[in-house]
Amino acid sequence: MPVEFKLPDLGEGIHEGEVIEVLVKAGDQVEDGQTALVIETDKATAEVPCPVTGTVLDIRVKPGQTVRVGEVLIVFSKQGEKEQKLAPPPGTYEEEKGPGEKKEEIKAAEAAESQKPAPTPVGLVAAAPSTRRLARELGIDIAKVHPSGPGDRVTPEDVRAFAEKKPGPEAKKEPIPEPAPITAEPVPPPGVLGSEERIALRSVRRATAKRVAAAWATIPHVTHMDVADLTALDAFRRRHKERVQAQGADLSLMVFVIKAAAAALKQFPYFNSSLDMESGEIILKHYRNIGFAMDTDRGLLVPVIRNVDCKSILELALAFKEVSEKTRKGQATNEDLSGGTFTITNVGPMGGTGITPIINHPEAAILGMARARLQPVVIGDINDFEIAPRLMLPLSITFDHRILDGAQAARFLNVIKAQLEEPETLLMMS
Repeated sequence: MPVEFKLPDLGEGIHEGEVIEVLVKAGDQVEDGQTALVIETDKATAEVPCPVTGTVLDIRVKPGQTVRVGEVLIVFSKQGEKEQKLAPPPGTYEEEKGPGEKKEEIKAAEAAESQKPAPTPVGLVAAAPSTRRLARELGIDIAKVHPSGPGDRVTPEDVRAFAEKKPGPEAKKEPIPEPAPITAEPVPPPGVLGSEERIALRSVRRATAKRVAAAWATIPHVTHMDVADLTALDAFRRRHKERVQAQGADLSLMVFVIKAAAAALKQFPYFNSSLDMESGEIILKHYRNIGFAMDTDRGLLVPVIRNVDCKSILELALAFKEVSEKTRKGQATNEDLSGGTFTITNVGPMGGTGITPIINHPEAAILGMARARLQPVVIGDINDFEIAPRLMLPLSITFDHRILDGAQAARFLNVIKAQLEEPETLLMMS
């Protein structure tokens, strides 16, 4: 019988993707594992393999089309099976029975189908994106959680029970109310004000639009700013540049900032947390996975380096170079682009004197960097001072005011400044 190949649950809260390329056509003989489609999600570009060896009967998608999890992509017939007539597409019915009989059969089939649980692809866990996100936030491998929901689906309660954090009835917390949605003014009809062009909002740009809109509408953002003196750090980088390059890495400024941020996150763990609005709980992460925003040909992407605090400067430099190159070449995986607990964004290469970035939800804060500039700085006090040229870096920390306050932000940024202004202290960290 025909095999309908559907877009599987891709995990990490991803529920749709854009078809970039279709590499097979109806009538083609294909092998199990042969690439059939290329699909781009908001995380990465992935090759979708044929699930069987056989013949392509029908292509249900085309390049540029957005497809959702569970949607049929391609219909195959297995090798050795006789080709069968395909079922008519939705909305049609073959003229084999009387009109009344056909309608009754359609209603019965639809009712029966609606009662069936959604199929789960082999090797994947049945769970809603919100449940997967909860498992990630609690540091749990969802594949190890025993499912109790219909169709062997893992529920949020299953995840919480596995983490041994399920509160008793007396410990039940009131959920934090979500803000009321804001209704935007309608866009004027095309052509009313003059010549216009409409471009489809797709893939990474579309995902970015959704994420930042949700983050801005949900999180009360506050930004604290300061400057760090990089004069000593710049001299340190120059002294060790060639030795590190000989080992295949680069001592970029971002490497030191990531390491300094890890030190600050250890001292101020609430900057490495997220807020569970449903349970009314702050989730403190005991791992420090730092993402850094990158401007790529596909749009804004945030590759992540895991367990930053456990890496030496050299190990961090190697990891930074590897994941940066993969992201720039479009080879980053979902794992490379997910799982972050804190994000850094750097507009310095493009210029600017400051930035107030939007938090990468569900994280609690984001660190911003502008361009480091050589500036005249007063050193000393009013009675004994000198003016000297110093390399100064503007920094900003934008935080979720539901979790954190301004005084904490100032102390957090002071720790980062101290690490960057005394680079030898970074070498004492693991």
